[in-house]
Amino acid sequence: MEDCLAHGRAYFLREEAQAALGLSSEALSMALMRQAGKNRLTSPRHGFYLILRPEDRNIGAPDPARWIDPLMKYLQLDYRIALLRAAAFHGASHQASMVFQVIVPKQLRGFEIGRHRLEFVYQNATAFAEVNRADWLNSLKSDAGFAKVAGIELTLFDCVRYFHRAGGINGVAQIVKDLGAQARAQRLAKLAAHYENSSVRRLGYLLERMRHVQQADALRPFVQKAKTAVPLDPSVKSLIEGLPGLHEKVTRWRLILNETIEADA
Repeated sequence: MEDCLAHGRAYFLREEAQAALGLSSEALSMALMRQAGKNRLTSPRHGFYLILRPEDRNIGAPDPARWIDPLMKYLQLDYRIALLRAAAFHGASHQASMVFQVIVPKQLRGFEIGRHRLEFVYQNATAFAEVNRADWLNSLKSDAGFAKVAGIELTLFDCVRYFHRAGGINGVAQIVKDLGAQARAQRLAKLAAHYENSSVRRLGYLLERMRHVQQADALRPFVQKAKTAVPLDPSVKSLIEGLPGLHEKVTRWRLILNETIEADA
């Protein structure tokens, strides 16, 4: 373990340890259990181990940003850090996320490790491959190397598409307010072709509402493809009669305002 840390690597694989130590499978299991009992090791997935530095031991595991890339390589699965964690990475001031969210093209169960909670969000493999491109991603640097994180434009689309995992429609509105000015209009238009038209319209409306006009205008041509108006907040199952403004239709985005939007200054 010390050799791994000396080379800036705070993880190892079971097979690597067995080859290096020359132990039987049973003896290795016992050795790993002893180290885990001393709070020197933890394991987010069978066969993949994290070495706990003294500063990591109180919280039970290092920040997932330091080991998500080697873990996903071990699982042979592409990924991107997304949603709230990506928004925080790009500077969304209200996104002190308690969950580390990763979008993947396969159904994976989330887990807790120490005080960290990882959530895997499934995206259809075809759609994932279309958008998880190097030019639409950024790199999150840590002492262990680099991890893939959604770029600003991809973060905005992911948050609107998976709004229920990004603080609801008002949480997304706050992210749009914080990050929208940094988004490249041309890149938004290119990405829009790979997302549901309803998500594109919701993002366009929120960008316009938060006064990011240039970015909103890049998405306006997609409104013409819409056949029907959809609710701004699809989680609201029924419109409440008598509440002012909640039945208002925004024709320019073909949306029904069934939720009031609030965002902090």
